[in-house]
Amino acid sequence: MATEVFEYNQSFTLENGSTLPGYHLAYTTLGKLNARKDNVIWVFHALTANSNPADWWPGLVGEGKLFDPGKYFIICANMPGSCYGSIGPLEVNPQTGERWFHDFPLFTTRDMIRAYKPLKDALGIENIYIGIGGSMGGQQLLEWAIEEPLAFDHIIALATNAQHSPWGIALNASQRMCIETDSTWKEKIQEAGIEGMKAARSIALLSYRNYNTYNLTQPRDKKTAWPVSHHFGGEAAESYQRYQGEKLAKRFNAFSYYRLGQAMDAHDVGRGRGSVEQALERIKAKTLVIGISNDLLFPPEEQKKIADHVPGASYHLIESLYGHDGFLLEYDKIETIISGFVSEENKRYLKIVNQ
Repeated sequence: MATEVFEYNQSFTLENGSTLPGYHLAYTTLGKLNARKDNVIWVFHALTANSNPADWWPGLVGEGKLFDPGKYFIICANMPGSCYGSIGPLEVNPQTGERWFHDFPLFTTRDMIRAYKPLKDALGIENIYIGIGGSMGGQQLLEWAIEEPLAFDHIIALATNAQHSPWGIALNASQRMCIETDSTWKEKIQEAGIEGMKAARSIALLSYRNYNTYNLTQPRDKKTAWPVSHHFGGEAAESYQRYQGEKLAKRFNAFSYYRLGQAMDAHDVGRGRGSVEQALERIKAKTLVIGISNDLLFPPEEQKKIADHVPGASYHLIESLYGHDGFLLEYDKIETIISGFVSEENKRYLKIVNQ
């Protein structure tokens, strides 16, 4: 495994019209590019993840897993605006000599994939065998597959959408309101808004899981050592919410969280392309779309809509207790579906070649 930084030293214009003198991307590669350059797996990460998919998707990426570095050249780039090595709010604005903080520009999901293209070229990648991403990662994947229809042989989009919903925007806005109420938020310091972000994370968790998930994983009679505000039962659920906020605060910052939420809200593959449906019809890659039952944030009807408008797309629904988080946790079910999809597509290819 290698994590490196790609430097792009030319001007780069964002969708909003602002221009940067350049940017940089942290990216992780696992495995080696073969001589035919046809073994590339490009993984797109979700909101607060990093560029190492073996870290946050260990059931699918790693030695002996579905995406094995011994067979594939696996790459994942940390999205712009994040805080794991790519250009982001805590870094210095080269035009002012000071940290960006609140002034960091909005990279839309379309801006993000346009930033990945020079990295792809620099690595000598001509074609991507499989592009895969869930949630916000799936949003980026769809943008790229639409913008460059011949860039991918296969794409696999999990628990994602083609246009972020009013419901999803409202959830993200509520989280930003939590950050804005933090008395430190307007300060130009690295820790600004961190307490607000903890509360924001609690809201996010409610959309990642659901009523039944909490009944199973945080029952009223479950004991916990984490301090809570009462002792009359149900401590586990409150403890879990507080713990997850603290956990995120140790690895993320409110500036990135705020701006990436806005990037998700701006996601709309139909912008400037006629309509969402017309945009999806541009995709040429063999497409698999996977939905998760009980996903409150990206309900299955959003994935069904993608599959209905991408020519020849396959759609599968996974039954899961974990709601949206199912795309990160249901390894066995996801692997079975993907293996069948890729195997079937390879059989079709061989049949065509041998005719």
